[in-house]
Amino acid sequence: MIIPAFNEENAVDKVIREIPKDLVREIIVCNNGSTDKTAEVAAQEGATVLDEPQKGYGHACLKGIQYLKNKAADEQPDILVFLDADYSDYPEEMRLLVAQITEHGMDLVIGSRALGNLERGAMTPQQLFGNWLATSLIRLFYNIEFTDLGPFRAVRYDKLIEMDMQDQTYGWTVEMQVKAAKLKYNCTEVPVNYR
Repeated sequence: MIIPAFNEENAVDKVIREIPKDLVREIIVCNNGSTDKTAEVAAQEGATVLDEPQKGYGHACLKGIQYLKNKAADEQPDILVFLDADYSDYPEEMRLLVAQITEHGMDLVIGSRALGNLERGAMTPQQLFGNWLATSLIRLFYNIEFTDLGPFRAVRYDKLIEMDMQDQTYGWTVEMQVKAAKLKYNCTEVPVNYR
């Protein structure tokens, strides 16, 4: 599991503690140029901490993927879960995402805040509009239904590698969903709660 993190010393420990440990082989926190104690707090909770000083959500995620690619084949994951470090998602809901892959043969599963319980004020009007616009365009061009570009997602590792992710900033989630649509992967969403 990969957790990109920027200045989340007050939240990353809660995120790590609530991850279902029976589902995870390794928790990788990609410290994205934090100026606080994010790295130290994550390490104290038992996470593997990678430093990526180059700012950008995609930079942090790519750092984690490169780390996994450098492992021996038998140490690479079957499924990779991405989760933000800010404790806005509910880490225990990871079971819902992973089950769609292990039990229903999905390749990419998005935790949809639009389908779940979105706390009032948890997303800005700009974020809500951006999500609607991007998912509408994906539906229009690729005929695949997404309701969210949420960061909480699970993907088959081999499919993720095949996607050859490139975006280094916040286009990361859109790139993954567009590439999955182009490659005709089995994609689905599950409702997740968001605070």
